[in-house]
Amino acid sequence: MSTPRIRVVVCEDQALVRTGYVTIFDAQPDMEVVGEAADGETGVRLVERLRPDVVVMDIRMPVLDGIEATRRLAGPEVARPTKVLVVTTFNLDEYVYEALRAGASGFLLKDVPLAELVGGVRTVAAGEALLAPAVTRQLIGRYAFRVRPAEPDASDRATPLSVLTSREREVLTLIADGLSNAEIAAELVISRETVKTYVSRILTKLDLRDRVQAVVLSYRAGLVSPR
Repeated sequence: MSTPRIRVVVCEDQALVRTGYVTIFDAQPDMEVVGEAADGETGVRLVERLRPDVVVMDIRMPVLDGIEATRRLAGPEVARPTKVLVVTTFNLDEYVYEALRAGASGFLLKDVPLAELVGGVRTVAAGEALLAPAVTRQLIGRYAFRVRPAEPDASDRATPLSVLTSREREVLTLIADGLSNAEIAAELVISRETVKTYVSRILTKLDLRDRVQAVVLSYRAGLVSPR
């Protein structure tokens, strides 16, 4: 029985880049491009109709930019959010921050190696956040600090994480610290598969979509503090 392929929609205004993405993804045995759009508004309509597994989204596009398109597809008010991987030329904190706040599950630059781009789609499709540990350590703390309530109530800080076991809280702390699954496994002297199980449990218990949301909740709940 064959494994279902990852259905991808590409939103990119540069025709040459868009065609390159389509060619690359369609060449993968586990992917198929089901739609493409040259502007954010068209992309939103296409995604709402096709319901792909992952949207590869540029930021600077005509009619509707990639940030707003992402918000309409994956934002907190969306009943059926779609996983969005933002791929852009612009490595600016405000773009990463706005993309994550809009609901993006990952952020890559357009100059990444081909294997990393393809792997990024697979990572996001699997429900994991695509932020390198180094990026997480440098950026997520600032992002979470900006969205955290100024004076969170003590009960609000304790309640969301009270459903976790002590081990799950330990794993969540390491995730929030920017560690990858492999690094967490080494830190706790457990297997990577065990770490993946813990991560899955944490996301399920806290009703979170991916690791990005888990990291942000950790900061907002006071489990870790921005550096």
